[in-house]
Amino acid sequence: MRKTFQFTSLAVIAAMLTAPVAAQQKTTGPKERYEMDAATMSGFAAMGGGKGGMGGAMSMMFGGGPDSALARQLVLRLGSNELPTAPPPKGDHFFLPQAKLGKSVPLIAPERKDGTYPTEFERPKGRLLLYWGCGAKAGPGQPVIIDFAKVAAGQVPPNLFSTAVPIVREVSPSNSKSYMEWPNGKSTKMPSKDSSLLGAHRVASNVGNDINFTLAQDYMPALQASTADQADGSVTIRWNPVQNATGYAAWTIGGMGNGSGKNDVGDIVWWTSSATKEFGGGLWDWLPPSVVANLITKKIVMPPSQTTCQIPAEVKKSSGEFMMGNLNAFGPEANFSYPPKPATGVWNIDWTAKVRFRSYTMLMVGADFGGMSGGGAASGSSSGETAPPAKKKKCKGPLGIPLPDGAC
Repeated sequence: MRKTFQFTSLAVIAAMLTAPVAAQQKTTGPKERYEMDAATMSGFAAMGGGKGGMGGAMSMMFGGGPDSALARQLVLRLGSNELPTAPPPKGDHFFLPQAKLGKSVPLIAPERKDGTYPTEFERPKGRLLLYWGCGAKAGPGQPVIIDFAKVAAGQVPPNLFSTAVPIVREVSPSNSKSYMEWPNGKSTKMPSKDSSLLGAHRVASNVGNDINFTLAQDYMPALQASTADQADGSVTIRWNPVQNATGYAAWTIGGMGNGSGKNDVGDIVWWTSSATKEFGGGLWDWLPPSVVANLITKKIVMPPSQTTCQIPAEVKKSSGEFMMGNLNAFGPEANFSYPPKPATGVWNIDWTAKVRFRSYTMLMVGADFGGMSGGGAASGSSSGETAPPAKKKKCKGPLGIPLPDGAC
């Protein structure tokens, strides 16, 4: 099981030292561990039925703007220390009708099919420019420049990334004798936008006893974010405060070549709202409230009271006309276990269940997609005359991703 950060005050340490021996109770298990990750996706992240990314952008081209888009995301993982009574490991998560997922969804072990995983990758070209921190101007020491050609030759800049932000996965194939998940190859349908997780849940499988818990927390509200260019060249991100949010983190990726030739690579520009050089780990995932609280003290995560952040002018200038990004609102979590903890004696834990929440939205900075992002008017002559069509060019985004017409 992956360990998460634990934070203890001096008062707690003193209490532990003076507590009776019975308070330091021994435990065994759990035999089964269940993780349920729930997210609310809004804006471009919710387009295309929750596909997000370029799939969401393309969906917007044919279905209007992202302003009111909302989708739900649910990820289920079951791990057990026991082998299945009859292989393969399988189970079901049973929902109440308000979940809008039918009676249950199937939990199955992931299968790796031969020939479906590439063994050769194209070596990246160009450079990666790293910026961090909210503010009109980039801080000292920025950008950190990574030349992909030098990295390929083994020349990696020292202290490039720190490890202050963990990726918390307490249930995985590597720490379970039996593992199963949903969505999977048998079932991939996501919950509808009006679904609810409130009420009773039951998980039944052939790797242990049934897991039963009742949720009093539901999907988080949607994040509504907007961006605005400033006179000093920076870009301001604004968002609504989200109920139960424990903190926020944002990032953007920009930089585009014009596709005119094989040597047209350009720079990839990556910015994060962290006040320190933190670009990965669990910043774009689910994190426990205790971990988020610690990251706020380190100014890696923005506090729940913050609702604005400026992307430095240098980031906007280096990125060109288009930046794609993400705003993540970390949320609460609910924990369950069985049987209840006894007053004395060994606590033999049969199972634990953890439900984690977050809300996130995707940002498209500087792209109007022909005037269809959020209901904006299409570009053209104010006199009503039809403007001559502009000459089309091959349009590429960050990492060489092709973009729809109007994005460049």
